[in-house]
Amino acid sequence: MSRRLGVFRRLEALYARMQREYDAAARPLSFTCAGCPQNCCTSFFQHHTYVEWAFLWKGVAALPAGQREAFLARARDYVDAARAALARGETPAAMCPLITQEGEEGGGGRCGLYAHRLMICRLHGVSHVLQTPGRPAQSFPGCWRHQELAAAAGQAPVLDRTPLYRELAALERDFLGPRAGRLPRVDLTLAEMLVQGPPSI
Repeated sequence: MSRRLGVFRRLEALYARMQREYDAAARPLSFTCAGCPQNCCTSFFQHHTYVEWAFLWKGVAALPAGQREAFLARARDYVDAARAALARGETPAAMCPLITQEGEEGGGGRCGLYAHRLMICRLHGVSHVLQTPGRPAQSFPGCWRHQELAAAAGQAPVLDRTPLYRELAALERDFLGPRAGRLPRVDLTLAEMLVQGPPSI
């Protein structure tokens, strides 16, 4: 347990670093999500680490019972809707089950587990690069709004996700210990992580 808590503290520090680097990339363009007519929380993201899955559930477990059950019910609905969309050959576009509704804690339209949100939720939007060993560097332009601001400015800061991914990969290895490389690969939506419960490790 002490090893797990130590990894979680390091993960929180990494998340804080992600926020700083994201802000540094977003600030020169005055890029924010405020007033955006689209909602990235309907994007179909899959996540790939046990350590983030377990940390997400650390936040879930701390919720009031009523809020926790509401999120889990929405997660089950999300999984059903996503499977139906995929069966039709469509990309799922349902709202993330952790987005609060009117009258709930924190107000409507907000992430109910903001401090425990996953890496992709923290980094999505700004243009970025990623260097994978043995492959050419990959470049991503960011969301449509970031692209418009970058085009108007003539340039845009680019977030290098590579060191952030490497640090997360190191945390994953430390979290799993001797099981690293032996467990099935995580390839789950956030909703699936909620429905399946905390990882059994």
